[in-house]
Amino acid sequence: MTVSDLPAVNATLNAVAAVLLATGWILIRRGRFRAHRAVMITAFCTSVLFLISYLTYHAHIGSKHFPGTGAIRVVYFTILLTHTVLAAAIVPLVLVTLSRGLSARYDRHRAIARWTLPLWMYVSVTGVVVYYMLYQMC
Repeated sequence: MTVSDLPAVNATLNAVAAVLLATGWILIRRGRFRAHRAVMITAFCTSVLFLISYLTYHAHIGSKHFPGTGAIRVVYFTILLTHTVLAAAIVPLVLVTLSRGLSARYDRHRAIARWTLPLWMYVSVTGVVVYYMLYQMC
């Protein structure tokens, strides 16, 4: 594997994180607290691996410009903008949510997790969409 393979790795890590997040949500809704905890820690570790891979790629390769034109270009940049803004915001949200859960402050954990989960899911899914649009579509 080379650095040029990392965008596909990043998309895979984002997809895995999204599946883990959905699984964690289902588990907590079913009252399976220990399983929820394990899955959410795995989702966090997957996202950390993504971030390391993403930063490595961009440090070595830089950015790839979107070649599409017309309406698809507007769609791409709209998704990219929301993805980027929320990706920056999600880092502290995830850290606070994880910290509260691990320290057994469940009421406070639950209060912030209601915001963190959908935003984290959006960032993970749109990460895959951005990859597809940038590397597979055009």
